[in-house]
Amino acid sequence: MLKKIVLAVVAIGLVICGIFAYKVYDAFFTPNTSFNNEEAFVYIPSDSNIEDVKVLLEPLLDDVETFEAAAKRKGYASNVRGGKYVIKKGMNNHELVNVLRLRGLEVKLAFNNQETLADLAGRVATQIEADSLSLISAFNDSDFLKENGFTEQTKLAMYIPNSYNFYWNTSATAFRSKMLKEYHRFWNEERLVKAKRLNLTPVEVVTLASVVHKETAKVDERPRVAGVYLNRLRKNILLQADPTVIYAIKLHTGDFNQIIKRVLYRDLELDSPYNTYKYAGLPPGPIAMPDISAVDAVLNSEKHDYYYFVANVENFGYHKFAKTLSQHNRNKEQYIRWINSQKIKR
Repeated sequence: MLKKIVLAVVAIGLVICGIFAYKVYDAFFTPNTSFNNEEAFVYIPSDSNIEDVKVLLEPLLDDVETFEAAAKRKGYASNVRGGKYVIKKGMNNHELVNVLRLRGLEVKLAFNNQETLADLAGRVATQIEADSLSLISAFNDSDFLKENGFTEQTKLAMYIPNSYNFYWNTSATAFRSKMLKEYHRFWNEERLVKAKRLNLTPVEVVTLASVVHKETAKVDERPRVAGVYLNRLRKNILLQADPTVIYAIKLHTGDFNQIIKRVLYRDLELDSPYNTYKYAGLPPGPIAMPDISAVDAVLNSEKHDYYYFVANVENFGYHKFAKTLSQHNRNKEQYIRWINSQKIKR
């Protein structure tokens, strides 16, 4: 009788163990995705816990509770990591947890020639976890700027428009730190030598490049425009660059969103160090983030005897260049007639 009881207990135990093993296997190794695409992405904020992760994953999983059970058994529930993750169709909970325990995917972050650091913050905040307010705070940190040789006027020069790889959960200060490294990487020995030959610092090159960038969108024309400004700098002639006046107006009014298509004579009287019709030399800092092509246009400027240029109404987007003021005035008259015909007042 006792033997039968023991055998019955053992049998029941085996059944229970079998049921438990099946449930464990089912929780770990049964496919648990509910989407039809080949993959789906999930973005987990840095301060998330397992409950937050469950909410994020619920639309993507057949059974979020078995995922939680697997996450607890594998130790993930108490060690959630922020980041961007890819979930493949048909993944089981074992695979899901293994993926989420990793650091996450990199994202390709890109920005172009932003006019202000606030614009840059807004652009970056759409691509990584850091919000625009924390980015602006990091960009304007006076201790950081002083420590790395930048000022309120030159801080824009540190950010080189390009595409970069970042982890999605990058913080504002981590983004700033990488941009500083990229700045120093960009200013390699070859570029530094070229800047020195021009008797300019890297920040001064970026400053002039920002003017060149604003003057012409034609990459093939930028070296010639840069050559004009360098000629004027060498002769200590006022740059008289309209984009610097436009920037001065925006800075004076605090409105960087306004569109100014025409610089008026009264604008040239604005007392601002950015007004290159009143003040000699370069403005105090960049008036925008110039493209790399504009920076390299300054470093590899065209050698010529031009000191003037004006928009070419016969070939829109390009300019007419002149060696003498009289020749420039003739070119300018043609442009003024055209702009008046367009009734562009501002």
